[in-house]
Amino acid sequence: MIYLVRHGETAFNAERRQQGHLDSPLTALGRAQGAAIGRLLRDLIEEPDGWRLISSPLGRAQATAGLIAEALGLPVETDRRVIEVSFGEWDGRLRDELAAEHPETFGRGGWQFAAPGGESYESVEARVGDWLASLPPEPQRKVIVVSHGGSGRVVRGAYLGLPRAETLAQEVPQDAVFRLASGAVERIDCEVAAQ
Repeated sequence: MIYLVRHGETAFNAERRQQGHLDSPLTALGRAQGAAIGRLLRDLIEEPDGWRLISSPLGRAQATAGLIAEALGLPVETDRRVIEVSFGEWDGRLRDELAAEHPETFGRGGWQFAAPGGESYESVEARVGDWLASLPPEPQRKVIVVSHGGSGRVVRGAYLGLPRAETLAQEVPQDAVFRLASGAVERIDCEVAAQ
């Protein structure tokens, strides 16, 4: 079983700014989301012995994983294969600016992989596929992974064997956990205390 988590809200998320391989700190809401997800996972797992907590190396994922680690008492491992998609020259740019400058591309299906100098869909699919293949088979698989919006979509798509368009159409909530088990993906929503 895999529990897939997107990092909590960041300053860049709140500004509607592309992060990619750049980073920004979690907001107060993002910290609350991470803590709430930690509590949810504690309730779902009950006994964390034998579970692994893996995170992208980016700070926002590490901070979220740290909050989950506090709730579960697990160490955090880092794996670069679950890092966010690089948006190349679009890293750090405001979404509204990109939409105005690139109306033919930005905001349309697959735009995440159209950025100059950015990562291709195929390279992201290959690295997350390699990560999935490196895990023990079910039911021995007991993994919590803290990833990102783009790469998390591709993890779920690869797990389900979805075509690219369906993979990219998936939601990327910051207040939910996805359970990947027995060939299915289930969304489990999380209650976050008001800020």
